[in-house]
Amino acid sequence: MNEPILQMNGVTRRYETGGEFFSRPTVTTAVDDVSLTVAAGEVCAIVGESGSGKSTLARLAAGFDSPDAGQVLFRGTPYAKPGSAPWRRERAVVQFVFQNPSSALDPRATIASQIGEMLTTHERCDAATRQLRIDEILDRVGLGGMGRRLPQQMSGGQLQRAVLARALIVRPELLICDEAVSALDVSVQAQILNLLMSLKDEFGLTMIFITHDLGVARHVGDRIAVMQKGRIVENRRTGYLFESPRHAYTRTLLAAIPAATPAARRAWDAAAAKAAA
Repeated sequence: MNEPILQMNGVTRRYETGGEFFSRPTVTTAVDDVSLTVAAGEVCAIVGESGSGKSTLARLAAGFDSPDAGQVLFRGTPYAKPGSAPWRRERAVVQFVFQNPSSALDPRATIASQIGEMLTTHERCDAATRQLRIDEILDRVGLGGMGRRLPQQMSGGQLQRAVLARALIVRPELLICDEAVSALDVSVQAQILNLLMSLKDEFGLTMIFITHDLGVARHVGDRIAVMQKGRIVENRRTGYLFESPRHAYTRTLLAAIPAATPAARRAWDAAAAKAAA
């Protein structure tokens, strides 16, 4: 196994809501004592229903937020304080892809200018080199010749490709995708997932892929961590998790995946019953 690139040790994150006038605030534990290690070059898929804590865990893994307890280490070193100068430098090596690409892009600026802004922020290069890098990454994600378009002139799949180009142009070590394909049509999802896997190999990326869909997790993940109510209840290599799930919640998620044939469903039900015994 490769050296760990990200380590989360006993991480907890709580939020307070309410507390107006004479009422006390309600404390919600979004992530509860989670430990997770992601090796360099690995794709770790994190699966769970809405409200399970996946997105909060992703923000902690990216260094966008700080835990109330525990520690997050990137390459063996804690993240800098959010908003500080060292923290801003860390943004180049850890990139985040959000669920809704249209909300992550400025509707008034061209795609090329927004990709180029990443280089201006994180690297020093002349105008010619910058333009060459922009053209290369646009070609690589299948958007060659579209750099002068505005976001509203592009489809959802094209926007997600543009967001990927913006993230990858600074050559990050860790890419975190939070429900990055859930807003797309099924056929477009498959295209983006295949592109991600190709880019992962080409750029030598380590990835954390957040999804509520175990079918998607199976397609992309070397390993799957299953979250329920802020905790990781199962964390195993993808093949083992599908063949012999250990936790009842994992078996429930697997049972919700449509089977290709009745025979395949019967075989899965038999395997699940055996694992549960």
